[in-house]
Amino acid sequence: MEHLSKRFWQNRYEKETIGWDLGEVSKPIKVYFDQVQEKNLRILIPGCGNGHEAEYLSRLGFTNVHVVDFAETALANLRSRIPSFPISHIHLGDFFNHDGVYDIIVEQTMFCAIDPLLRQLYADKCHELLVDGGKLIGLMFGVEFDGGPPYGGNAEEYQNYFRLFSKVSFEECYNSVASRRGSELFIQIQK
Repeated sequence: MEHLSKRFWQNRYEKETIGWDLGEVSKPIKVYFDQVQEKNLRILIPGCGNGHEAEYLSRLGFTNVHVVDFAETALANLRSRIPSFPISHIHLGDFFNHDGVYDIIVEQTMFCAIDPLLRQLYADKCHELLVDGGKLIGLMFGVEFDGGPPYGGNAEEYQNYFRLFSKVSFEECYNSVASRRGSELFIQIQK
């Protein structure tokens, strides 16, 4: 499973073969956070890549945003765009080994990048990291793909992974970027 290695993801960023990267915050996530008033929430973005969501949240005034990724180049790209982003909030490493306590975890391309055999582990790790009442929000693909990554799926399958959570919502995303229109689900999953 080469795509689970640090080297695989580092190479993708070094060679700029990052077709999933929109070059900006994903609109559905932007719209969600534009409505959030509490700026001190503890937020984690796993598999953050170039960190466009983290950049947007930081510029919006959120003060406790954390990112984690395997790829040093991706994290360096975020740091170069926002030199004021706290270095202690940038975590180089494996999400599955990450420790912390968060109010919100933002899903934006990590779930589709990991092998589907790890999806239950992903859901359980989110549950572990979230406070009671905390939320996992973001985007997942609601379509199947040949091979991967990315790996697709559907809401019915995904529901099974999040049985430990009290509220689980997968809705067809109405405001996806054109290239992903009709293929994304907006998720709100509460512990």
